[in-house]
Amino acid sequence: MKDKSRIFAVSAWDAVPAALALLQFLLIVAFACLWWHMTWPERIIGLVVYAFSVGWNLNSVAHNFIHNPFFTASWANRMVAYLISWSLITPQTMYHYVHLWHHAGNADYPDEDGHTVDPLSIYQFGADRKPEPLWSYVFLQFFRDDDPFALAARIRSRRPADARRAMNEFWSMLAVWSVFLVVAWPFAILGIIASYLGQCLSNLSGYYEHLGGNPDEPIAWGVSTYAPVYNFVFLNNGYHAEHHYRPKQHWTRMKTLRRSIAAEQADKGVFIIRTAHILGFLEPRTWGFPVAARPKPKRK
Repeated sequence: MKDKSRIFAVSAWDAVPAALALLQFLLIVAFACLWWHMTWPERIIGLVVYAFSVGWNLNSVAHNFIHNPFFTASWANRMVAYLISWSLITPQTMYHYVHLWHHAGNADYPDEDGHTVDPLSIYQFGADRKPEPLWSYVFLQFFRDDDPFALAARIRSRRPADARRAMNEFWSMLAVWSVFLVVAWPFAILGIIASYLGQCLSNLSGYYEHLGGNPDEPIAWGVSTYAPVYNFVFLNNGYHAEHHYRPKQHWTRMKTLRRSIAAEQADKGVFIIRTAHILGFLEPRTWGFPVAARPKPKRK
């Protein structure tokens, strides 16, 4: 039973990501309103920052919110979900379910029919139990997701109320960006492109969060990095092997979890890189992994 006297469901530190979610959306609104008063260099810098912020949010604020909603009050959590949806141009409830399916499969290998439980698995479009090449995963994964209506239908089959929330976020997101289209149409169009590039940045991170992981060993499902600046900015997303092993562990407690299982991780061969996940291609230890694209079916 929820303690109604408490504001935060798990930790008062969740005031930080909640405030960041609000701040990001307010900055997007300000960007749209100031668009016509900015020079093109300023606009380009703003769009680059926005694209980065989309990838950042997906792997920090939105991600942590999936596993541990910030507030005890459901209305407050709904407001956070709307803010994230409007900022990322991605309905948070839909992202929630795709991410839970990701944890259900944990970057699994394809079955005999070529299907994975995890829709984000780096092996889904690979071959011979090898991950697919980096750049196809980064730039094509976005287009492999089900469309919003198909996703809502999948959610509706088990959780009708969540499906309604997902579609409410979707329609409100369209309304918000329609207003941006009226206020500054170039911003809205280029902002959608920047959001896609932010999704690609998240895919880049996701690739190196699992390249070198072991889909058959729970404690080694993910790949970790303990780069301090990255973990500070991305709210401890670097502790990814730990996260897949204990998904409900709060982001402020990842270091404690790491210390408690470090010996077991070493014994099971958890793969650790020294760079941020988004810079995984700079880590020499990732260069030796063989990749393979799934052969295209022959035309009849």
